This record gives sequence, structure tokens and C-alpha cells, in this order.
Amino acid sequence: MNKVYIDVVAEFRKDGQLVPIFFTWEDGRKYNIDRILKIERCASRKAGGVGMMYTCMIQG
Repeated sequence: MNKVYIDVVAEFRKDGQLVPIFFTWEDGRKYNIDRILKIERCASRKAGGVGMMYTCMIQG
């Protein structure tokens, strides 16, 4: 399986929480995020540093 980088639209809430709303797949299709299953700190192998990784449910 290859990693795919996608565009994500997210909401920055006043409490500082970043919440992904939907993303656009490589072919241009947009998918709403139904639920965030897990949020964890994760090393970025491509860009270096550390960021947040969101495991999300889409379309049930």
C-alpha cells in the first residue's frame, strides 16, 4: 500500500483543537469525515518533525 497525500479542510476551534471536516481525494472527489476515531502524535518521515495523525471514518 502506498501513502497518498491529500488536501484536507479543517476547523480550528477557539479551544485550540484542530478538527478535520472533509478531504479531497486524488481524483477530485470530496469525502465528509463522519467521525474521528483516533488522534495521535506521529513523526513525519517526509517533512521531518512531529505532527498529529487523525484516523477518521468516512461513509460509515
